[in-house]
Amino acid sequence: MLTICIAGGTGSGKTTVLRKIVESLPPGSVSVLPQDAYYKDNAHIPLEVRKGLNYDEPAAIDWPLLISHIKELQAGRAVDMPTYDFITCSRQKETVRVEPKEVIVVEGILVLTVKELRDLMDVKVFVDADADERLIRVIERDCVERGRTPKMVIDRYRSMLKPMHELHIEPSKRYADLIIPQGGSNDVAIGLLTDYIRSLIR
Repeated sequence: MLTICIAGGTGSGKTTVLRKIVESLPPGSVSVLPQDAYYKDNAHIPLEVRKGLNYDEPAAIDWPLLISHIKELQAGRAVDMPTYDFITCSRQKETVRVEPKEVIVVEGILVLTVKELRDLMDVKVFVDADADERLIRVIERDCVERGRTPKMVIDRYRSMLKPMHELHIEPSKRYADLIIPQGGSNDVAIGLLTDYIRSLIR
C-alpha cells in the first residue's frame, strides 16, 4: 500500500493532478481522503457566524479524525468519511464508506502543515501555481459551487485566503518530495509522478 498527500494553495490545480493520477492507475486502485471533508463540525454556531470563520488555517480541520482514518486504511480497515456542506458551513449527517486500496491519496491545502500526518506519507506532493491563476479558479469555483458572488470571493481572498496561504501553505512547500509547478497543466511533472507511483505499487 502506498500513501500520498497532495497539497497546494486554493485553486492551484490539486484536483486536476489527483484526477490525472487516478486515471493513470488501474480502476479501483485508489482511495481518496479530501481534507475538505474533515472540517470541524460547527453546526452549533449560528450560520452567519459560521460563514465568517477562518477555514484556511490548520485549526479549522479535525486532524485527529483524518489521521485516525489514514491509519485505519493503512491497517486494511474501511472508514466512514464525513461529508461537508459548503453552503451551510457544517458537517452533514451522511458519510461515505472508503475502502483500503493499493494507493491512498490525502488531498488538501493544509495537509503538509501537520507533522503527524506528514509522517504517515510515502510521497508528499505540492502543486504550485501563480497567485492570479489561483484567484481566477477560486472565483469560478466558489461562484458556481458555493453560491458566492465575485465580490464575496475577492473580499475573502484578501482577508483570509492570501494571508493564510502566506502564513501556512507556502511555508509547507519545503516538506514536499515533489513540487509540481504550473498546477494541473504540467503534464510532464504529473507523468513523472504517475510513473513513479506505478513503479512502487507493482
